[in-house]
Amino acid sequence: MNWIKIFIAAFFEVFWVIGLKHADDLWTWAGTIVSIIVSFYLLIMVGKKLPVGTVYAVFVGMGTAGTVLSEIIFFEEPLKISKIILVFILLCGVVGLKLVTKENNSQGEITS
Repeated sequence: MNWIKIFIAAFFEVFWVIGLKHADDLWTWAGTIVSIIVSFYLLIMVGKKLPVGTVYAVFVGMGTAGTVLSEIIFFEEPLKISKIILVFILLCGVVGLKLVTKENNSQGEITS
């Protein structure tokens, strides 16, 4: 369930990052602010259950990939094969981190 929360947080991250660039009226700024609040709330909640470094890396990796792909699809950013390859490499790293990270249900306990 925590990994789903990270995915949702990254989904909202894409909206607020795009909103910072494209917001130009009260409603788009309001949507950007709501997206920031939801995104960081979920990130903080998951950070209490999983290693913060892994949570943040997955969050930023998925958000970066989503933002790059959204800019290409919705805002006519030029499609370059190098961008796609680098996003793919980034996502491989994110999946790798998820696979090697165990959920820690007890707080304050350090595991190796």
